[in-house]
Amino acid sequence: MPSASDSGPATEVRVHAPAKVNLILRVLDRRPDGYHNIWSLMQTVGLEDEVTIRRTAAPGIRLHCEHAVLVGDQTNLVYRAAALVRERMGVGDGVDIRLMKRIPLGAGLGGGSSDAAATILGLNRLLGLGWSVSQMVEVGQLLGSDVPFFFSAPTATVSGHGEIVRSVRMRGERWIVLVNPGFPVETRWAYQQLAKTRASVRPLSDALIKLNQQDVVSWERLHELAENDFEEPVFASHPLLRDLKAQLVSHGAETAMLSGSGATLFGVFRQAAAASRAQVLLDHQQGCRAYAVKAGTGPLCAQ
Repeated sequence: MPSASDSGPATEVRVHAPAKVNLILRVLDRRPDGYHNIWSLMQTVGLEDEVTIRRTAAPGIRLHCEHAVLVGDQTNLVYRAAALVRERMGVGDGVDIRLMKRIPLGAGLGGGSSDAAATILGLNRLLGLGWSVSQMVEVGQLLGSDVPFFFSAPTATVSGHGEIVRSVRMRGERWIVLVNPGFPVETRWAYQQLAKTRASVRPLSDALIKLNQQDVVSWERLHELAENDFEEPVFASHPLLRDLKAQLVSHGAETAMLSGSGATLFGVFRQAAAASRAQVLLDHQQGCRAYAVKAGTGPLCAQ
């Protein structure tokens, strides 16, 4: 199966774009450009969108989104990713892109960023560009802070504004239960709430600095270090999310947390059967959707 750096020409490619969870998320100091530095341990999970791209005789980009809310114009990250690739390479080929959405929107699961990375990877393959991973990352970071991570999936530490990505490996298998409450949390709002509610910025702990130098991380160690700086301010405005976190733990999760700035909660389970039971109990409760999926999806690749 082609990897992220393969570049042989094709007439159609399909890329599965996985969701991610933040196993650890620290929000650090504000940068001169107005963004915040972060430090995160990210992990893909087996809930995936699908991006299919094919060449067409007609010029330009046509994007079809199989989701009632999304539109296929310049406001869509997939469209913007395709436009950036074509602009950078001076490519005139027409492309038809079909986006099948399964990842909830505004959920803290990186769906739009994953779709953008999948589009860059797919066009690299489709158009025979021969770009390296670093070249694809260079384009991806122009679109969003989470995009570079997906070229180093399934697991990586992410720092800076998201542009510093270092692949690591999680030791052992786990299953993830995602619980989406049915409403989004806007990222900018979450950052504003965080700024209002914390008196100062905590530096990275010695434990996280040490973890940042490791190539392999055990799930047991992760459970000791798991935290998300957005939880306190987001939970204050959305108490349902705090309740969902508690329910995940009560249903057997080793760790439960908010992913990104929300609104999705996730629980880490040792056994697939336990994850499936929790998913059944939480699905459609108070308007929620729950998914039981495996942690880790393998590297992003074009088929």
